Amino acid sequence: MNTRSNMQDYQYQFLKFVIQHQILEFGEFKLKSGRISPYFFNAGLFNSGQKLSFLADSYAKAIIASNATFDVLFGPAYKGIPLVAATAIALSKNHDLDKPYCFNRKEAKEHGEKGLIVGSSLEGRVLILDDVITAGTAIREVAEVIKNNNAIISGITVALDRQEKGLGDLSAVQEIEYAFNISVVSIINLENIVNYLSASEDERLKKHSDSVRKYRDTYGV
Repeated sequence: MNTRSNMQDYQYQFLKFVIQHQILEFGEFKLKSGRISPYFFNAGLFNSGQKLSFLADSYAKAIIASNATFDVLFGPAYKGIPLVAATAIALSKNHDLDKPYCFNRKEAKEHGEKGLIVGSSLEGRVLILDDVITAGTAIREVAEVIKNNNAIISGITVALDRQEKGLGDLSAVQEIEYAFNISVVSIINLENIVNYLSASEDERLKKHSDSVRKYRDTYGV
């Protein structure tokens, strides 16, 4: 545990990495909701072998730390495809946990390997990997795919939980947890970001602490 910011070491290292590589940025960013956010997380910037390897290792550590029970890993197309493959490798290589994985196509293929599912069979308890849950729409679509294959969702792991209210008093993550009676595990969340900034000795980072904290106090759950 990192005493400076009350996080697991892998969470602290993840925050350090995403800030260093400008995957997590601070400033003023207009979200789809119309809100002006003091921070922005762009998972699309995990766009090299080194970055993807680090991301997958962080997912694997979060999964192990959560004691998740599952039979197969599932990555929603398209962003979840490299993520689920890389995480399956990280779990096997670094944690001696060899699990099958699969992902879906957006459109069914009529020749060769037919159908919507590629990789392992989609069956049993399914752990979904995604980058963030913004409105929950994509997860609900994936839930239909899983249900149609007579499998069940055992949980979801994401990189970031913004811990932010939607239209009501619940966050998108909380709505998904209640709707499917599961737990959503994140590598980091908004509270971790606040703690990291507050404990930082870098004045360039520390100056963003107040704006992120105010945003949390206004929109956080």
